[in-house]
Order: sequence, then C-alpha cells, then structure tokens
Amino acid sequence: MKFRALARLVLPQTILLFATCCGIPPLLSSAQSTAAQPLVVKLILRDTIQPVSAAYLARGLRYAAEHHAQAVLVELSTPGGLLDSTRAMVASIEHSAVPVIVYVSPTGSRAASAGFFILESADVAAMAPGTNTGASHPILEGRRMDPILKQKIENDAAAFLRSFVTHRNRNAQAAEEAVRASKSYTDQEALALHLIDRVAPSDAALLDALDGTTVTRFDGTTTVFHTRNAAVDTLPPNMRERILGALMDPNLAVILLIVGGLLIYLEFHVPGTIIPGSLGTLLVLLSLFALNLLPIAYTAVALLLGALVLLLLEVKFSSHGVLALAGIICLVFGLLTLVNGPIPEMRVHLATALATGIGFGLITVFLTTIALRARRNKVQIGSETMLGTLAIAQTPLAPIGQVRLRGELWQAQSALPVAAGESVRVLSREGLLLTVERVDTERVD
Repeated sequence: MKFRALARLVLPQTILLFATCCGIPPLLSSAQSTAAQPLVVKLILRDTIQPVSAAYLARGLRYAAEHHAQAVLVELSTPGGLLDSTRAMVASIEHSAVPVIVYVSPTGSRAASAGFFILESADVAAMAPGTNTGASHPILEGRRMDPILKQKIENDAAAFLRSFVTHRNRNAQAAEEAVRASKSYTDQEALALHLIDRVAPSDAALLDALDGTTVTRFDGTTTVFHTRNAAVDTLPPNMRERILGALMDPNLAVILLIVGGLLIYLEFHVPGTIIPGSLGTLLVLLSLFALNLLPIAYTAVALLLGALVLLLLEVKFSSHGVLALAGIICLVFGLLTLVNGPIPEMRVHLATALATGIGFGLITVFLTTIALRARRNKVQIGSETMLGTLAIAQTPLAPIGQVRLRGELWQAQSALPVAAGESVRVLSREGLLLTVERVDTERVD
C-alpha cells in the first residue's frame, strides 16, 4: 500500500521531468495557461473620422468577436470628421458582440467633434491625463448656415448624442452642451461630470482597473471584465486601409489630380511615350476615388470647368493675358473650395490651391500655345519645303536645265525659256525633276 501511494506521488513528476528533458512541451499546462490569459484587441485611430476609419473599426470588431476577445480597446486621437462616418462607427460599437473601450490617448491627444460622439458611445469611456474632448458643434461642409438650418442640424446632432448617452447612464446635459455650445472638457472635468468612466495613464493601468468591473451593454445585458494581465493584440490597418487613409487627405488628392492631368496632356502632346499617359491616368483615377469619399462642392467643379475653358480661349484669342488670369483665378478658387469638410484638416489648404492652380494654369497656357503655333507652321520636312522657294538657273532652261537650290544642283524644267543666272520659283517636284517658273522681280543672293 505504501508503495502504491508513493508511486502515485512520484510517477506524475517523473513523467513530467522525462517530457521536459525530451523537449516535449507540457500541453495541458500550456492550454490551461492560454485559456486563463484574457485577450484584448487594440485598435489605433489617430486620424480624421472618415469612411476608411469606419471600415477599420468594423473590421476590428469582427476580428475581436471571431477570437472571443474580452474587449476591444480603441486608442483614439482625432480632430473630428464626417458625421455620416461617425454614425456608422457609433452603430458598429452599439451592435458589437464584444465590449468596446474607447481610450483617448496618449497624453496631449484629443477626441474633438466626431471623436466626442465615438467616445460617449463606448461601453467604457476613458481618457489619459492631459487629454481633452468635446467641441462637437456640427458644421455643414464648412459653410455658414442660415438660422433655421443651423437649428435643425443642432437638434438632430443633439438627439443622436442623447440616444446613446442616456443608455450608457452618462451626463446627457453636459454631453449636449458640447454640441450646442461647443464646450470642451479636460480629462478631470469629463470624469467629474460623469462623461467618462475612468482616467488612466496607460493601457495596462486601464485594463487592470477595469478587471472585475461589471458593465451594462447597449442591449441591456451585463458583462464582467476579466482584463488583468490581458494579452493585448494590436490590429494595425491593412494595406488597403493605409493607402486609402493617405488618399483621404484632400491636399494629396488635389495634387494627384493636377499632376495626373498634366501627364495625360503630355501624352497627347508627345504621342507614343505611353508612360506619362499610363501614370497620369492612374493618378487621376486615384484622385477621383479619394474625392468621391470626401464632401465635394459642385460649384467648385463648375469653377474648374470654367477655368479650363478660359485657359483654352486665351490661346485662341489674343486678350493680352486677361482670359488666362481669369482662368487661373477660377482654378485657384475652385481647388480651394473643392473639398468642404467639416474641419480644417479635411479641406484644401490655401498654399496647395495657389501652388497647383497657378502652376497648372501657366503650364497649360504655355504648352497649348506651343502646340497651336506648331500646328500653324509650315511643314519643315519632305518635298513640301521646296514649294514656293527661289532658285538660280545654272544653265539655260529650254525647257530643261539645272538650277541651284539651297546649295544643291537639281534638274528643272520651265514652260518659258530661262537664261542662266535668272531667278526661278519652284512650283512642283516629280522625283528628281523640279518644275519652275521665271521670276523677274526677285533675286537670290
């Protein structure tokens, strides 16, 4: 009996030691350790809120649900963005199968305008020390609004905010002040007004503080966080999202449009080069794709078309630069107002509009002028260059003889007799024989 008891105690340890020496991993212990460690998926949003941001958030939430994560941690730093994209992101958070923690971080960051809506929609709203949020007054594509339209948009945005702030048991009145009065709040002010749930200096501190906390989801269900010592899986944007995110910069989109247009014109001006036309078409298509995702002012499109017409008219009619100047002014104003985003980061900068507008206008007038002059010039190659030119009869033409034309001797024929040394004009050419006529009043030196 004592031997059996001793075997039960020693045998498992002996097997474990043997497996370790042979390099066999302890599967049961590893599985238990993996199952015990919670998973948190981290998303990083440090840009304007636009369709690419909404797609990235939706993909991250699906990834977290597929991997049975405890929570999704969204690190947020944004000046704001498009309201349509904000609504899509809020809806994704509300319908997420995994609890969402929105964390304004790192220190010095902000969740302004659209970012405030996203922060308040989260299951847990948190901020790092030295951050701020708010200033969510809606702006209609950067334009001044009449009082009635302004009131309608404010009421709509305020109702949208209340629709999820009240479900999260946060301060709806203070949240609404950020919309109607553009109020901003520091991290401590937001915590004191119960607009956020936590202030934490880091991701790890926030997850440790939330461990064991019970949160009520948007659908009314409750979830207990198990986030202490969690494995944080950061999900970066994929290649498509990175490319589209860069193209969402209106200044880059405008530059690609202008450069692509010039390359396409170069292909028409020097046909057969292929590379400028192919590259220009690619740049224009990328630009149009990006502009399609941004709020476009159609009056600006009309200005751009009018600018092209004026630049072409300058080449056709001599206006001493007036038409060209008007075209360049239309071009600059059209580019400047082409993208009317709700925040300055989503509009074309003045420097970009001036540089691209003036540069494109001057280059277009210059190249078009050269092309038109070349079209009007006489052909400088082939037998056509001889027609109408003067030559000197080297021998009498009666009716055939020799003439000197541009230092060369040619066989020539004339209907009327021509004496040696007289001037003749070339009428036509057949092979190596010229047909000429005598000229009495013009001499060739």
